[in-house]
Amino acid sequence: MSVAAAARHATGALTLGVEEEFLLLDRVTGRPALRAPAILELLDDDLHVKPELMRYQLETVTGVCADLDQLGAELSALRRRAAAAAAELGCHLVASGVSPGPLPGIAALTDDPRYAELARRYGSMIVEAGTCGCHVHVGVPSREVGVQVLSRLRPYLATLLAITSNSPFADGRDTSWASRRYLRWSRWPSAMPPGVWQTPADYDAAVRHLVRRGRALDERSVYFHARLSPRYPTVELRIMDACLSAEDAVLVAGTVRALVDLAMRDAEDGVPVLPMPDVTILAALNAAARDGLDGLAPDPYTGRWVPQRVLLGLVLDRVADPGPLERLVGRLLLRGNGASRQRELWTRAGTPHAFAGLLAAATLD
Repeated sequence: MSVAAAARHATGALTLGVEEEFLLLDRVTGRPALRAPAILELLDDDLHVKPELMRYQLETVTGVCADLDQLGAELSALRRRAAAAAAELGCHLVASGVSPGPLPGIAALTDDPRYAELARRYGSMIVEAGTCGCHVHVGVPSREVGVQVLSRLRPYLATLLAITSNSPFADGRDTSWASRRYLRWSRWPSAMPPGVWQTPADYDAAVRHLVRRGRALDERSVYFHARLSPRYPTVELRIMDACLSAEDAVLVAGTVRALVDLAMRDAEDGVPVLPMPDVTILAALNAAARDGLDGLAPDPYTGRWVPQRVLLGLVLDRVADPGPLERLVGRLLLRGNGASRQRELWTRAGTPHAFAGLLAAATLD
């Protein structure tokens, strides 16, 4: 994978890249289809399409992008390529945080020693771990800067989850949550907000502590909601659900990049980290997972709980160049996030296989 290898493009914009995880659902039954190995073989080991934890999942990976138009083109092209290969093997490519239907169990685990060790160590938890997220990488000039960025991103995690909440259905029913994925993913022992660290040494000590305590297999499986990438010179945001459309993914990637840029400027200017305790951040994440864009979240500056839609507007007011995001935010607020649109599709579908087909169409919209 190649993501955000340099902090800034020649234009001055921070570079970014996106990893998207997808479900494979059978075209006849609408249930998870264990065909990822065959699809990857059909794609001839395309470096931008990769296996995931379960054989009913695929991951796509963009290159390093300098602007949102380039990113959108790459995301759309990768979705079309993976969907075409999936169709040849009788399944849909679906962007949803969790499978809307029953899960196939541990037999669906991808044949990989690392995944086998995760299953051995964490037992039945692995069965529900085949969730799909959108991971955004933004290039930073150093790990020192990256740590300062992480501390300043904490108050915005819930808004990023609210934008992307896209998993209301599981086990064939509406769960009454906008992001069922968050509930499942947060069960992992290392899935938590980043701390307020001063130096890379502080960050590394926190990672080592989790590994020593058995809460993570290694550095790669320390799943902070925002972290220093263990492989690339980037800050990696992992809190988001897989986005129903490529446009949603562009919006959240652009928002993440704008927040990283804001955090870097604040750190350089000596602006203190906004105080928001973990208990408040976790409460905000829980509210975002339940209510999506229709809920409340704490204003990072006043501490008052305000509507997510208001908070999103406040974010746009603070970032350096909101122009590229304003149109996308306007469309999101008009049509709703993925969870809202999934519920509309569910009402139209009538059957699981019809719902899978509508989700697949929305994935390529």
